[in-house]
Amino acid sequence: MEGSHQEMQLFSSPSPDHNPPPLDLQLSISLNKPERVAMRKMRKAAGVEALKWQAAEQIRLAAMEKAYAERVRELTRREMEMAQSEFARARAMWERAREEVQRAERIKERMDSLSATCHSCRHNTFTP
Repeated sequence: MEGSHQEMQLFSSPSPDHNPPPLDLQLSISLNKPERVAMRKMRKAAGVEALKWQAAEQIRLAAMEKAYAERVRELTRREMEMAQSEFARARAMWERAREEVQRAERIKERMDSLSATCHSCRHNTFTP
């Protein structure tokens, strides 16, 4: 019982005679003071409030961490898009440079096969 607690104990000592045994009674009554009950209730309520506050704080922190993770994910996605775009530009530049080198090699091959001839004497005067 929360409001009051009463306890009664009865002890008897055995007697060898047939006389009625003497009774040794011990009575114990303990009452919880209303202040103690009120304090327990207040502590319990404070504990519940503390748990509610802790839960709310954990939820708030989790929401902040989630928002941060989403922001980092978005920034990472943008960086990946920029890197892919940059890579595509670099690949296109490399392709153009390779085409220029091939064109220069073809021109060089044509130049190597040319020779200048003097038309009046039909004599080769210049060979690159």
